[in-house]
Amino acid sequence: MSETAYLSLGSNLGDRAATLRAAVAQLEGAGRVLAVSALYETQPVEVQDQPWFLNCMAAIETEKTPRELLQLALRIEAAMGRIRLRDKGARKIDIDVVLFGDSVVDEQGLKIPHPSMHLRRFVLEPLVEIAPEARHPVLGKTARELLAALGEGQTVRRL
Repeated sequence: MSETAYLSLGSNLGDRAATLRAAVAQLEGAGRVLAVSALYETQPVEVQDQPWFLNCMAAIETEKTPRELLQLALRIEAAMGRIRLRDKGARKIDIDVVLFGDSVVDEQGLKIPHPSMHLRRFVLEPLVEIAPEARHPVLGKTARELLAALGEGQTVRRL
C-alpha cells in the first residue's frame, strides 16, 4: 500500500541549488515524486553562526515503510558527502521525513511527524506551497493553519 510522504531538504554548503536538485532526483528510489516546492533561502534557526540555507519540500508516493524511507534519506545524504561534525551545523545536504500519511511514529532515531515541523517556517512555507491541506496527525491542524499560527521571525525568502 502506498503513502504520501513529505520530506524537507536543506543545504548550506557548496552549490546549494544543485545539491537539492540532485537529492530530489535520488528520491525517485523511494517512489514517485509527486511535487517539489520552489527553493527558499532561509536563516539558520538554532545554530546561527553558519551560512544561510536553501530549503525545499518534496512530496513522494512510496510503498516504503517510514523506517525504510529514513534509511534511504540517510544513504542519499552520505552518498552526497554529508559529514556530521556538529549538531544542527553546516551541511551539504539534510533530508528529514516530516510527514508520512497520517502515521505517528515514535521510535529511536525516527519521529513522525517531525517534532519541530510546526515551529519551523523553513518547513511550513514550502509545505504550504505544495500541500496546504496536509494535516499534522497529532495537532490536527493543516500546514496552512500551522503556518498562520507561527509567530514572527525566521527569515524565509522564496527564490
